[in-house]
Formats: sequence, structure tokens, C-alpha cells
Amino acid sequence: MQPVIQINQGDNKWNIRHKVWDYIENKNLANFPRPVHNRIPNFKGALEACSVVSHLEAFTKTTAVKVDPDKPLEGVRLAALQARKTLLVPTPRLKTGLFNKIVPPKGATKQVLHVCSTSQGIKEFSVPVGLEDSVQVNLVVVGSVAVSENGYRIGKGEGFADMEYAMMACMGAVCDSTVIVTIVHDCQNNNLQEACQSKIQHELKWEPNFDPKSKQPQQGHLTSADDKRARFKDKFHICPSSTIYLGDIPARLRVSELKNLLKEQEAVPLRINWQGAQHRAFLHYADSARVEHALQALKNITVHGNTLRAEYVKSQNTKENEGIKIKGFQGV
Repeated sequence: MQPVIQINQGDNKWNIRHKVWDYIENKNLANFPRPVHNRIPNFKGALEACSVVSHLEAFTKTTAVKVDPDKPLEGVRLAALQARKTLLVPTPRLKTGLFNKIVPPKGATKQVLHVCSTSQGIKEFSVPVGLEDSVQVNLVVVGSVAVSENGYRIGKGEGFADMEYAMMACMGAVCDSTVIVTIVHDCQNNNLQEACQSKIQHELKWEPNFDPKSKQPQQGHLTSADDKRARFKDKFHICPSSTIYLGDIPARLRVSELKNLLKEQEAVPLRINWQGAQHRAFLHYADSARVEHALQALKNITVHGNTLRAEYVKSQNTKENEGIKIKGFQGV
């Protein structure tokens, strides 16, 4: 299928996001909520596309499904509840853990299950699932702003999908056979790898792509099982989080400024341990790939006349516990 949105060689992820958002808005391709900017677009036809997922072998055979809380994925959440599967949704901004489990009231009607599948239901009918709990997820459904048929994906820019998957890998909830699915409109399917391969190489990769017109998974470009296993092992071979020491922080620098800087450099950590009085901070990441990316992004960065010093921390320093821990902070 020929992409309808032109992606240029110099486009970065934010350029691509805005091109997709602008196109969907200008063509009136979305339902509520509008505008779609800074969201996973709830495109017209999303509910019909969601119905295809329930016919996947990965869906019918699994007992637990992890689905992002985005509006266009509401149909998948409802299908999981109707099929009496364990439905897991990410904890908002990972503030109090990784998962929430949706627990409908006993004897819930179809109407009540529909409420449980909405953002309101996620708040009212969910219980937290701890990182120490034993969970096996064979199907992960994520929201996307843009995808390519060879498996590259760009989210809305907060970085939580990658973090969630890395944390699931650490707790043994996913494995190399876990199927990742995303649901998009035709216009969200683009040539991402050719345009910005170096910039999206650490993004979560997905498997089949669904569109509301074909009603079938587009599987012509799926990678082989061996490729999937190699990719999984390469991406998530280090747990738990790796840490970067950020030194020579100027006295005038505020936490909010550091957050913005990390966002601009696409080097968002899982957590910040802020020690402003000592002119330093510790940045915790999910894996070594993100650490290497952050080290390169923060190299020779100057703030308020000071050049920041970013170094990899191989083991925790006792002084790290003195700072203020900022968890679940909104990133790229």
C-alpha cells in the first residue's frame, strides 16, 4: 500500500507525529477525543478494526491480554472482558506499579462490561498487580501514531510503551513468542525505517497491523520466529534498570528544566533521583540500549554555562539514596 503521508529523510519522530496528526485532523478521520494531537488517534473505524483482534489465534488461546488504555483500543478491551480473559492495562504513567487488572462486578451485564472497558471503568473496576506477581501475557495490544509494515512503530511521544514492555520482560510476563499488535488507520502506515531508522531503533516493535478496510491482519512483512527471538534477546538482555550519573549540574537548574532537556534529547528515564544540592542526578533506564542512547544524547550538553557530565553507573552508589526520587515522570 502506498503511504498517503510523505515522510522525508530528515524527518524525526516529532515531525512524523505531527504530519500524521495534521493529516487526520485535516481529513476529519477521527472520532472523539479531538483534536488528535498528542494522542493516539481514535480514527473512524477503530471499533471495527478491534473486532479483528478477537479472531487472532494469539487472542483465542491466551488467558491474559495487556491492552493500552487509549480510546481506539476500547473494543479490544471489551472483547477481552466478554471472553472472560484477564485484562491488564498499564498503570497511568507507571506511578504505582506496572499493571492494573480490570475486575468487573459479579454478574456484570454487557453494558457494565462496556463501562469497564472505558477510561472510567479502568479507574473504577481495577486493582493493582505487583511486579512480584506471576503473570504471563501472550498478547500485547498497543496504540500507535505511526507504523511501518516491517514492524517499526512510533507512539505519541511519552515513551511508556517501551518502558512497560521492558518491565514486563524483567518480571517474566512476556517472552519471545509474545505477539504485539497495533491498530491503525491506513494513513498511519508509513515508511518509517527508511526515513529515520537511527532515531527509532529503540522503539517497541509490533507484529500484525490492522486497518478497518481490509478487516484482516496484514502479515506479508512479518519477521521470522528466529528474528523475533534474536530481537527480543538483544533488546531486553539487561535487567533491572541501568543508571546514568549526571554531574556538574548548575545550581540554577531546576528539575522541570532537566525533564524538558531529557525530553528534547529523547533520553527520558524510568525514574530520576534528583540531588540538586550536590549538583548531580541519577537517571534510571530500562536497559543498556536506552543507556547508550542517553549517553550519546547528553554528550557535550551545556546548560547555564555548565557542560553536563554523563557517565554510566555499573553499580549503585550509596549516595544515590540521599536524593529525591521522581517516579513515573512524563517523558518522550
